Amino acid sequence: MSGDDARERPEAPDRPETPGRPPERPAEPPDEPPPPLTGVMALLRPRASWGQLIGGLLCVLVGFAVAVQVRSTKRDTTFATARQDELVGILADLGQRSERLRGDIRDLEETKAELQRDAQGGAALEEARKRATTYGLLAGTLPAEGPGIQMVVQDPRGGVRAGGLLDALEELRDAGAEVVQVNDVRAGVDTYFVDDRDGVLADGATLRAPYTFLAIGDPHTMTTALNIPGGVVRTLRAAGATVSITPRAKVTVSAIRSP
Repeated sequence: MSGDDARERPEAPDRPETPGRPPERPAEPPDEPPPPLTGVMALLRPRASWGQLIGGLLCVLVGFAVAVQVRSTKRDTTFATARQDELVGILADLGQRSERLRGDIRDLEETKAELQRDAQGGAALEEARKRATTYGLLAGTLPAEGPGIQMVVQDPRGGVRAGGLLDALEELRDAGAEVVQVNDVRAGVDTYFVDDRDGVLADGATLRAPYTFLAIGDPHTMTTALNIPGGVVRTLRAAGATVSITPRAKVTVSAIRSP
């Protein structure tokens, strides 16, 4: 080695060496926390807030709705992706169902028309029956029963004449009597009374005292009408007769007139 090399290379300090032990490295300084961000960097730092959480939840819901819509669209495009023979079969099935429905509608309309005809016919028949009953009662060709009165005229002195009986019949009709029977004679619209040596004739039949009137109608109205001052009862009593009027809940008129 030259003398210049000896002068330029510094001599390392003598360091005791431990046999079998590697040389120690200097200890590294501990990690220091990063300095806090300031200024613009602090503003750009991400922060979690309620608005961000709500926004995230809305994104999830929108994604779910999009997925449902896509699935529905796939179902709606079933016919668009079907083969021609499948479409022909579907159309044929729909046509058969439509024809069956039209047939059901026709059957229901026919049934409705029949029911309407039956109802109209039944109503007309019922109306005809009511009219026939009314005409039969007025004509005296049908028996009848209902509330009314029974008036009995006793004539011990024979002073009752045809006019008095006719007045009694007319007074009952004016008071609303619907059906009247005198003894065994059914009074009609053309009933007449005639004096006879054997008594009083009513429609050709002989009536003898006591004269019994059976009248169907409002009992109170008829009783009041017969008992008015100067009325029929007063006239009959003036002729020597005794008159009794009995209201009844049910009066049966069995006599009928020949048609």
